[in-house]
Amino acid sequence: MRVVLAEDLFLLRDGLVRLLEAYDFEIAAAVESGPELARALAELEPDVAVVDVRLPPTHTDEGLQCALQARRDRHGLPVLVLSQHVEQLYARELLADGSGGVGYLLKDRVFDAEQFVDAVRRVAAGGTAMDPQVIQQLLSRRAADDRPLGRLTPREREVLELMAQGRSNAAIAGQLVVTERAIAKHTSNIFTKLDLEVSDDDNRRVLAVLAYLDRDQ
Repeated sequence: MRVVLAEDLFLLRDGLVRLLEAYDFEIAAAVESGPELARALAELEPDVAVVDVRLPPTHTDEGLQCALQARRDRHGLPVLVLSQHVEQLYARELLADGSGGVGYLLKDRVFDAEQFVDAVRRVAAGGTAMDPQVIQQLLSRRAADDRPLGRLTPREREVLELMAQGRSNAAIAGQLVVTERAIAKHTSNIFTKLDLEVSDDDNRRVLAVLAYLDRDQ
């Protein structure tokens, strides 16, 4: 699996390269700036991009903007974003386009190597890998003025947040200590209340929910 990695801090970039190579990833490029990232994504066509939000020369949202442009140029390019905080505007745009794998992890909440590697693999395979704090911020931003979202019960909102992290019904049931049948019922209610078509594809249902939350009302 070929990876393009963008991180401006040398020690972190070098550590990520060594970690991914230890798990049999091929590092197609490891870059430190926005222009380098744009070229690498355009020329190397990786299986997945792992991108820091803030890169030179602007040190603002250079990495995330490069990732968004790359997904426009190459529909469905899997992108895993690493950040110190949630860039809500661009995060919603990234999540809501509904194409290809996508992830958004907060750096200081990635607790072990296997967790990170699993996230990269999940995104590369077309799935999602979302930090719970990212989901909570995106959902809470919409909750106040989004009437359909306001229809959900507290338990349904809890299930929705876990769904948006990429969890299966079985995994959600295990975490909430209820039956899988109960989660299936909550899931059905969520899609009905949000006017979304129910799907057996966990990744598509997550992207559909996020796209709904992001769209103009």
